[in-house]
Amino acid sequence: MRMYLLALNPTDSVTDGFLPAAGRLGLSVTVLTDSPEAHRKAYAGRDFVPEVVECAVHDHREVIGLISQLQAPDAVFSNSDHLQTQTALAAEYFGLPGKDWKATLRAKNKAQFRRHLAAAGLDAVWSGELAPGQDPAELDPPFPCVVKPREGVASEDVALVADAAELAERVAAIRARRAGTALVVEEFLAGELHTLETLGDGTVRHVLGGFRTRLSPPPNFIEEMLEFVPAHPPEVTEQVLAQLDAVGVGLGACHTEFVLQADGRARIIEINYRAIGDQCDLMLAELLEIPFFEHVLRAHLGVPLPADLGARTDGRARNEAVCADRAGVLSAAPEAFDQDRDGVRLSYRPFRSIGERHDHYGTNRDYLGVIWAVGTDQDAVDRAVAGFIAANRWEISA
Repeated sequence: MRMYLLALNPTDSVTDGFLPAAGRLGLSVTVLTDSPEAHRKAYAGRDFVPEVVECAVHDHREVIGLISQLQAPDAVFSNSDHLQTQTALAAEYFGLPGKDWKATLRAKNKAQFRRHLAAAGLDAVWSGELAPGQDPAELDPPFPCVVKPREGVASEDVALVADAAELAERVAAIRARRAGTALVVEEFLAGELHTLETLGDGTVRHVLGGFRTRLSPPPNFIEEMLEFVPAHPPEVTEQVLAQLDAVGVGLGACHTEFVLQADGRARIIEINYRAIGDQCDLMLAELLEIPFFEHVLRAHLGVPLPADLGARTDGRARNEAVCADRAGVLSAAPEAFDQDRDGVRLSYRPFRSIGERHDHYGTNRDYLGVIWAVGTDQDAVDRAVAGFIAANRWEISA
């Protein structure tokens, strides 16, 4: 069976998760990407090496046209935030299982997402859309508020602003980096940040648990640490699922971020209609002891999910990032590391190489590496992560 996987840059989710799973399922995989050399380099020497074909993957017309010239597809799949709608349209064109392209568009376009939820009567968040070049003074948001790219990801150019002057300054700075980008200005939703992780086949949907997230101090929103929550209170989960239903989320993996407010309302920050990243998906598969990546791919092949995934319910986990605090060259850092000790499995993966120079972004792009650990005792898991951080050093030189 032939699967076409749409991708931008190589990610751990694809390299260490979905591609090995495809190999275990006996699939032949063709990666369509606008960065073919980066992918060929990332897959060289691995047990499962896919075919890599250059494609303008941001354009669904190019994706459909290229696949039509190649071997007939059995599945079209992507785990990229940026390529879900293109993938959904291609799957629909070839008559294959796929996400509803209207749902992927609503999830990706943060302004449309807010409008859709408000129209459904589920949550009304003050939100204004700024077209490229539009003066932010035309909006009258409640302060403090949040400004971010309409189709952004991973805390990129997301900031909390206190007043109109700061809003104008932030908008100008974002536009200097992202010419022609539409922005969203919206009400700041105060509360503890959580996630809900789901997996569905279009009919059956499983809730896999979620995470409690620690963010960096404002004005930025860097995800510094995630602690696994086996189950949110039922009334909280029901609120989030009702909003996912309204958006149309059903097939495959979905990573939803929401805040839990003092009055008990669960208010969605954003829907990422793909598997959680930054090593959390690999951690989740290990924690739950299920073939998570295989389940996702089977769903996109039209194979129903089992009524019971057989997931463990006693697992605990922590995922913590080491972040750069300034610009410069990474001059010292540990190598990739794995350890099983005293009932805790710990893994570290570097996100930058020694000798690389980077600016200071104030986003998840400041990650130097991620440590995660799983076990059955949260204190033991936390100690393992803290011990690894204390025993190693990350140095940045000018």
